[in-house]
Amino acid sequence: MDWINAIIQGILLGGLYALFAAGLSLIFGVMRLVNIAHGDFIVLAAFLGLSVTSVLGISPLLALLLVVPAMAALGYVLQRGILNQTLGDDILPPLLVTFGLSVIIQNGLLEIYSADPQKMSAGPIETASIALPGDLNVGVLPLIMFLVAVVVIAGLQWVFYRSALGRAFRAVSDKQDIAELMGLNKAHVFGLAMALSLAVVAIAGVFLGIRTSFDPSIGPGRLIFGFEAVIIGGLGNLWGTLIGGIILGVSQNIGAQINPGWQLLAGHIAFLFVLAVRPRGLFPRID
Repeated sequence: MDWINAIIQGILLGGLYALFAAGLSLIFGVMRLVNIAHGDFIVLAAFLGLSVTSVLGISPLLALLLVVPAMAALGYVLQRGILNQTLGDDILPPLLVTFGLSVIIQNGLLEIYSADPQKMSAGPIETASIALPGDLNVGVLPLIMFLVAVVVIAGLQWVFYRSALGRAFRAVSDKQDIAELMGLNKAHVFGLAMALSLAVVAIAGVFLGIRTSFDPSIGPGRLIFGFEAVIIGGLGNLWGTLIGGIILGVSQNIGAQINPGWQLLAGHIAFLFVLAVRPRGLFPRID
């Protein structure tokens, strides 16, 4: 039963990793932008959630109503104000700029919140669980996180393939010049893509802050988990990020079941194995 429990907990953890990865996959799919600061934006969202819950005295889940639009607005302004100027044939400028943003966010958070680990409390729901046959228990909060991840990815999939905004995303992604000739404002579309990406990041950040402690320095580690989930699932495939996150979460939990010190190592080994046999991921969509 311990192994079955490890797999179930790994699947639920994969939902959080999928939230880390979904925004990353979205902006790569639309503008081929690799956001080095993605993990730090997750941590920034967690700290914003912490500030909102502290000031207003509300649940972190309710704080999402403020954190999500705030992060989306930040994403739009950031894309229109800075990142659009770096996009082009050379991938180095956006990499350097997002790396700079990563350093700025980390140091800014350090100045404001200090290096002390923080955590948000969601109340009794954190310890609530559902009993399953065979002495297995599933935590309510991890289950909510997984279901939210499924809903978010289904929503992004609908936006991308069933809405006018999604058609604009795909048009500027495939042929930017022709899309602009047809009347699309590329800079505005890219801004909306980054806003959508950071809205998902806001959800991931608040859930991260509820699940575990966080401090300004952990952003790069969350970025690695996001990258690994994206690469395992396949670049540009939103459902692939969910599967990638599940594979990563299950690998880590099985590694921890063998030896607690192997948890992160097992996830990295799973990532390297997929990269070796399927360099473009299990379900690639980007040509």
